[in-house]
Amino acid sequence: MILYLDSSALAKRYLSEVGSADVERLVAGAELVATSVITRVEVSAALARARRQKLLGPEAAARLRILFAAHWGSLLRLSLLESTVERADALAWEMDLRGYVAVHLASVLTWRDAIAEAPILATYDRELWKAAQAQGLEAWPTG
Repeated sequence: MILYLDSSALAKRYLSEVGSADVERLVAGAELVATSVITRVEVSAALARARRQKLLGPEAAARLRILFAAHWGSLLRLSLLESTVERADALAWEMDLRGYVAVHLASVLTWRDAIAEAPILATYDRELWKAAQAQGLEAWPTG
């Protein structure tokens, strides 16, 4: 299985939430896992938010950020080329999407076109999930 993780899915590898174990199993079964480079910022921001909201202590948050940084190199990181940003711009306008949702959707669609295979898009963002389905992608979790 070829897998694209948006930040809402990848963050579950570091924050203990509903769906965290499911994401771990999905990643373990994938032959290739990719994400957009913006995910790095979004996951770090999610860890900082958990620290700010006292869901994580400062030391635990710092350890998880180090773990995330160590895992980052194992992911296929999709660059944000001007053409991807242009595609995200069009998707945001045509589908009435939030900015980073459009960027993730444009990233996975551009990657799909490049590899001529259909990756599964893992996301817990309902807006992205629905937009992915509308673009003919398999969105996970199903249902």
